[in-house]
Amino acid sequence: MRKISPLLLLLPLLLAACAGRGPGALPGVAGVAATTAAPATAPASATPPAPTTTPAPSPTATATATLTPPPSPTPSPTPTPEHPLMIEVMRRQSYPGSELTIERTLEPGENYDRFIASYLSEGNRIDALLTVPWGAPPPTGWPVIIFNHGWIPPEEYVTELRYVEYVDYIARSGYIVFRSDYRGHGQSEGEAGMPYSSPGYTIDVLNGMAAVLTRADADANRVGMWGHSMGGYITLRAMVVSDRIRAGVIWGGVVGPYPDLFQRGAALTPPAPTALASTLPASTPPASTPPVATATPTATPTPTPAFRRGRWRGDMAAIYGSPEENPAFWASISAPSFVAEISGPVQLHHAITDDTVPWAASQYLYDAMTAAGVPVELYLYDNDSHDIDNNFYTAMRRTVEFFDRYVKEGAGG
Repeated sequence: MRKISPLLLLLPLLLAACAGRGPGALPGVAGVAATTAAPATAPASATPPAPTTTPAPSPTATATATLTPPPSPTPSPTPTPEHPLMIEVMRRQSYPGSELTIERTLEPGENYDRFIASYLSEGNRIDALLTVPWGAPPPTGWPVIIFNHGWIPPEEYVTELRYVEYVDYIARSGYIVFRSDYRGHGQSEGEAGMPYSSPGYTIDVLNGMAAVLTRADADANRVGMWGHSMGGYITLRAMVVSDRIRAGVIWGGVVGPYPDLFQRGAALTPPAPTALASTLPASTPPASTPPVATATPTATPTPTPAFRRGRWRGDMAAIYGSPEENPAFWASISAPSFVAEISGPVQLHHAITDDTVPWAASQYLYDAMTAAGVPVELYLYDNDSHDIDNNFYTAMRRTVEFFDRYVKEGAGG
């Protein structure tokens, strides 16, 4: 169990005191002005008044007593209700999964079998695509890649028709691949939700990882995770919640901080082409790369404006305050705030011409991980799409090489 940073615990206290609002705010002290009236000039013939027997307090004593405010009570922070998206809250939960059930056997791949499998997540039966390499597994079992797909309208989702070429490339490289459909997608039970205001999909992925690792031919100590777009958001969250994931690869990921997951960097100018020269590969696969299907890879359609800029931010702000009023809360649900404790290295891929998720999101995560001293790689591609389909072969080759280095061969921990 990771410990909560003392700084994170103290931040709401400091903010409540500084903002001056809420039941624990420091009360204001009104200034008291001392007014001294000029003595009236008595007529020469007037009889002086008789002296009083009680001496009046001296002006100095009166001023001191009047201007010194009463002791103020020690301010207490206004408690912030826990939100299930908070990383520390998710870390306290358990993700037991269940035994994996084979529902259907699909047509095999080039050197692996394909199945529709199911498991339980918070009481829902969740379907998933499972691939298993042919032949005898290594002594410890096959390495495993948990594959997180991007946003697709749940009612349009079909397990066998999505991310086929992406899964195929990794599966042919000697990995068990497990791609959850998420709740409410396809034939999965449960209600599909808004991933940025609910942890449901991340919970399904973590329970799916536990389920596939119940297989005798799966190596529980060699697990990686791949994610695209919304699946990149899930991958990053999973890697700061669970310590079982040795490495992650994210394509076009929604990996910026809350609340500007999509808006961040929208006005930034892309780097000059010369700065990208070392990271912009040719789209032709190298000779050593096994051939893959020539069809355009099927991935995530561009989300609708309602999906990208839904009501989740306003709904959260109504309860917790705006990012300016309560930055501690927004940091507590942002996975990038916890990258110093991430479970393993990350490789990022993003097209600078991506018009769905700004490439600045990946740049932001790269900078955050670099500052934290965590191994990270960033590849930017020009003249490409959100799916990186023009540079698919090169990006996928880099993906598998990264997994081979950090998952299959166990380098880096």
